[in-house]
Amino acid sequence: MKKSKILVLIFLIACAVIPNSCQKELQLSNPNQFTTDLFWKTDNDFLSAFAATYKTFGAPWDGGYWNNKGIEIQNCRGDDMFMRNDVAEWYLIQSFLNDATQPVIGNLFNRLYIGIFRTNQILDKVDGAPISAASKKQYAAEAKFLRGLNYFYLVINWGAVPIHTTVPGQRNDYYQAKSTRDEVWKQVFQDLKDAKAGLPDAYSSEWVGRATKGAASGFLGKAYFYYAQFDPSYFALAQAEFAEIIASNKYQLLQNYGDNFRPEFDNNVESLFEYQFQKVGTGTVNWKDDGLDQSLGSVTAKELGPAEAGGWYEMYPTNKMFDEFQKEKTITGDYDPRMYASVVWDGKDANGDTLKYYTKNYNLTNFAQTSYTVKFKCRLRKYQNWWGANETSAPAGFDGVSEIDEKCLRYADILLMSAEALTMENKIDSAYTPLNQIRARANLAPLAAGFTQDQMMTEIRHQRMIEFFREGQRFYDLRRWGLLATEMANTDKENSDNYQTKYEYLPLPQKEIDANPNLTQNPPW
Repeated sequence: MKKSKILVLIFLIACAVIPNSCQKELQLSNPNQFTTDLFWKTDNDFLSAFAATYKTFGAPWDGGYWNNKGIEIQNCRGDDMFMRNDVAEWYLIQSFLNDATQPVIGNLFNRLYIGIFRTNQILDKVDGAPISAASKKQYAAEAKFLRGLNYFYLVINWGAVPIHTTVPGQRNDYYQAKSTRDEVWKQVFQDLKDAKAGLPDAYSSEWVGRATKGAASGFLGKAYFYYAQFDPSYFALAQAEFAEIIASNKYQLLQNYGDNFRPEFDNNVESLFEYQFQKVGTGTVNWKDDGLDQSLGSVTAKELGPAEAGGWYEMYPTNKMFDEFQKEKTITGDYDPRMYASVVWDGKDANGDTLKYYTKNYNLTNFAQTSYTVKFKCRLRKYQNWWGANETSAPAGFDGVSEIDEKCLRYADILLMSAEALTMENKIDSAYTPLNQIRARANLAPLAAGFTQDQMMTEIRHQRMIEFFREGQRFYDLRRWGLLATEMANTDKENSDNYQTKYEYLPLPQKEIDANPNLTQNPPW
């Protein structure tokens, strides 16, 4: 069972753990309502607060970084995915025509700061709480991890943003000027280092899904790795984290790549950190903004699934992506197994059987809902419940809800980042080992010896593109490599020729600038 207490606790408090600490004039306590005087007294109080804080990554559906709209904003700006044009603001973003007024940009930005606010509350209250020293240390580290992760997602999407490390004491304290991009990165580094120092290696099964030392080390390494585009000396810092994770033997690749994206294999040995989804909750409202009557499942699979399976078919793999999967066959002459796990097309498997999609043969007779199906050669399988009848069958009240966890950081990423960091340090011979592990899992032959740095980077770029398709990595990888303009000019994605340098980052939401007199827009926006 992947059900854990941290998920159940969400429904005990939802947003109620964020009491208004500014109402000091209130003299009487309502016994039916949480206040700062009654809360923050026990371990259960802090665990409830953590539940609400973790929740910000997945809810609401139009603002959580690892639910519907967050998934789309991570994926729609690459050269490997296309969003159809029926939802104007999404089509503008994927077509590089957006400005600072798109609501979804503001929702995502706002939700990350809500997560930061909640971590700051925990950090503000934990030292004075009547709980054990061990609990205080662990809770502080866990809060630092969550705050660091929120700032990581902010800096890779917006660059320079305001930094809040304390709970605002009065209204004007909310109006922070933005810090520089480098200052935000330093905050990420410090929070994740502090988290790594205080988090446990693992939890008992009832607490599955909480951040561990390995998760903190992995994201710290990834943060260093991303920052190396500005300062290459950070490749060495990143590699040190990756080497420690690899040497720990706590993680390994699953034998079957596709198992990472099936609910029965959630929280597996390849996962360093994942967002927990389940078909549970005290209510049955799937599209609720937030609150007690919101289910704990993902609505992304319904959003991206075909109409014939009850979905809204919002996103398609580009033909460029389809072709990338086929660049190299396995040692038995078959397609790369990652292709079978990630997409479906009008073809057959190694046994000569027609590929299945929601229990039907995949062809344009069974799946012909729009002209886009004709234009694009394949459809999504990864993170879809494609082996079932449709995306709507579920326990009563949870129509269209998926419980496949989003894998925020996999061991495969650690291996490929390690290979790249070693290559960029010109330690190419050492890069073969982690890279060949990825290839071996895909049933590909080991690389020949003697690769140059350029040849190794070409292979790493190819492997990252197919390994992490639909996992929100492609756009950020292309930006790190300085290849966004080149690859946007070399894709069949509609309107990719609109790309300009300013689209490397999202604009700060206009509503935030309007509300905060100390906040100015990031150039060149």
